[in-house]
Amino acid sequence: MAMSTASMKPAFIPLAIAGALSACQPHRPGPDSPEKLKAVIVSYFDCVTRRDFARMKTLTTPDFTIYENGKIIDNDGLIAIINGSPIAKSDFSLDDVKIDVDSSSGSMIYINHGKFTQNDASTITRDFLESAIFKKVGNEWKLHFVHSTVKK
Repeated sequence: MAMSTASMKPAFIPLAIAGALSACQPHRPGPDSPEKLKAVIVSYFDCVTRRDFARMKTLTTPDFTIYENGKIIDNDGLIAIINGSPIAKSDFSLDDVKIDVDSSSGSMIYINHGKFTQNDASTITRDFLESAIFKKVGNEWKLHFVHSTVKK
């Protein structure tokens, strides 16, 4: 069955208007890659391990906070804890990672396996239940908040 162009005109005009209006809307970027968030937190823990405190701070927002076992800690507080600790070496690995991300913020829940070697060479292992919140600052993902508790 053939349609005349006259019968197609009324349906085409609203579609053309809708297309033109949507083209005028500001571009909103879609969700970002979850792997970008994971890379930030892996880099953060690597900096803790290497005691690269200057780099560690570049990976966080200026108001970065950690809630750990009932304490509220910022980067400077964490650095003071690390510097005053008998732990000579630490290693971290993440497991059961779940990430939710959009174009400007993201969250992550995971289990953090920590291995800590003290000055006397004894080793302690701990599993931590953790969650993290990320913010996009400019074009970079930054760690904004971490909540950590020892797994029982």
